[in-house]
Amino acid sequence: MLNIKDLTIAQRGKPLFSALSLAVERGEVVTLTGVSGSGKSTLLNWIIGDLDPAFFATGELWLNAVRCDTLPIESRHIGLLFQDDLLFPHLSVGHNLAIALPAARGDARARRQRVEHTLAAIGLAGFHDRDPATLSGGQRARVSLMRTLLAEPRALLLDEPFSKLDAVLRTEFRALVFAQIALQNIPTLLVTHDPGDVPPRGPRGHYERLAGQPCLTASSTARCSAPCNAWPLAWWHWACGPTM
Repeated sequence: MLNIKDLTIAQRGKPLFSALSLAVERGEVVTLTGVSGSGKSTLLNWIIGDLDPAFFATGELWLNAVRCDTLPIESRHIGLLFQDDLLFPHLSVGHNLAIALPAARGDARARRQRVEHTLAAIGLAGFHDRDPATLSGGQRARVSLMRTLLAEPRALLLDEPFSKLDAVLRTEFRALVFAQIALQNIPTLLVTHDPGDVPPRGPRGHYERLAGQPCLTASSTARCSAPCNAWPLAWWHWACGPTM
């Protein structure tokens, strides 16, 4: 479970958002949408431990009952998937995946088998030794996603991962992402400008306000509160029943 408690982030004394609390269950995807500057990406940066020094933050981050906001980035075990695939150009497709495997995951042969099985599962059997530059946009997106998941993250952050894909590919890749999240039971935060990226299951609604801008949280079980959210929270309880 991903749990943010009483988070306030400010820049030069001006709060970006105040006293924000949010809980995301295992296997759940909570979607945040809003205009640029509403604090969505800043929130993700704080969660992974890479907040810009220009911002000041107070609050707690918990993952599976372990407090993480005081830990360095590498100790948090949080996966982050961007809109750019960011594959290593000097490594083969297979080695791009293998580099994500935890060190304790078997010998070289076992690791290669794991990678080849993963490639086959996403329709890329036989691509182990391919140069990433030869892949299509959709193939690169799939490799990037599976590299993130092979690292066995405790939570997953998705920063507009579908925005650069064409309409057909976007739909297919979105379905793959949500299926893998459910399969691995990972609590996930998704930032997007497109309401179509909201997972198809569960009621959608629950408006939050970050930096004074409406920010949509879509999830059947997410619990999110802040002093500025009295009306949105009341609406959510009216529409879907209490989730706090």
